[in-house]
Amino acid sequence: MKPALLCSLTVLLASVAVPATALSEGPLYTVVEGYKVDANTMQGFRTWRSAACDRCHGPNQEGLVGPSLIERLKVLTPEEFKTTVLGGRMAKGMPSFGENTKVTEHIDQLYAYLKGRSDGAITRAKVVEIEQ
Repeated sequence: MKPALLCSLTVLLASVAVPATALSEGPLYTVVEGYKVDANTMQGFRTWRSAACDRCHGPNQEGLVGPSLIERLKVLTPEEFKTTVLGGRMAKGMPSFGENTKVTEHIDQLYAYLKGRSDGAITRAKVVEIEQ
């Protein structure tokens, strides 16, 4: 690969992050500068805030009484995530959010936001929407 092309590719990858596994289906999330996100991922952040998940998982998703979601989303599949959030894990203190319409309607966006944090693409908990 030519050095100029390699340099251009590196700059592009540094400014927009998407998970490699999602490229064939479209990106799960889009991030610019580590904290500017697409509208769907922004909705995931809003869902995180409205459900007050930070009470147990910490304001930066690094864990408090609940586990670090930064670490857990490295191993949870989207299906396992949905099962846990919507069904709860009462034995471990995780309540069910299956009756919370804000969460149920935006579970995929919530997953995208938290997966972006876990992947390291979203570098801080508070995000803003990418200006169009």
